[in-house]
Amino acid sequence: MKNLGQFLQEVKFELLKIVWPKFPEFIGATIIVLILIVLFSIYLGAIDFAFSWLARYIFVEYV
Repeated sequence: MKNLGQFLQEVKFELLKIVWPKFPEFIGATIIVLILIVLFSIYLGAIDFAFSWLARYIFVEYV
């Protein structure tokens, strides 16, 4: 238990060193993340569509 108390004190001390982002930075980063999620979703959806079309073309043509 002695080590646990020391550990928690050190965690508290380290958390005080963190420079948290200001609200405008937080909003800007959130918007960037949302835009990237949408772009990657479109990209992966297009790849999925292309591979499913290719698989349908290959297997339906030769069955």
